[in-house]
Amino acid sequence: MQTLEPATTVTRQLAGKYLTFTLHDESYGIDVLKVREIIRLTNITVVPQMPAYVRGVINLRGKIIPVMDLRLRFGFAETAGTEHTCIIVVQVKLTDGKATQLGLVVDGVEEVLNIAGADIEETPDFGGEIATNYIVGMAKVKGAVKTLLDIDGVVSTGGVKDLRLPAAALQTK
Repeated sequence: MQTLEPATTVTRQLAGKYLTFTLHDESYGIDVLKVREIIRLTNITVVPQMPAYVRGVINLRGKIIPVMDLRLRFGFAETAGTEHTCIIVVQVKLTDGKATQLGLVVDGVEEVLNIAGADIEETPDFGGEIATNYIVGMAKVKGAVKTLLDIDGVVSTGGVKDLRLPAAALQTK
């Protein structure tokens, strides 16, 4: 009989509901409490001099929201959108402590999962040169591994300043 180790304090704290989605044929999850809504891929207004992974902005019911392509943010190849491609609107906390909404372009949404702490392992050590501070853990779900993301860390890794839009871009007509 196999004995199971009790979940560590860290993984117990990570237990909860996650919205899972796909990128580059891999599954990822973010805390469902960070998710505000999921919308179809819509026209995105390009803002000059933004990093390639910042696709631009959308007007969501009168509010201008920056949109980040997670594929490009993670260094994956750009692909054409499909009928499953969508934007997950999340609430993120910037490094200055302010909260803002941000759209994340993903290949497709899977489901909301309730993941137990016993099914989450700490992020493996990939070596000193590889930053993994935006990965909170690895979940084992139905024989597959889902990478659990700290969406605040995804945004801040490399500088949240990249998402600060010029004042002219925030004006709506």
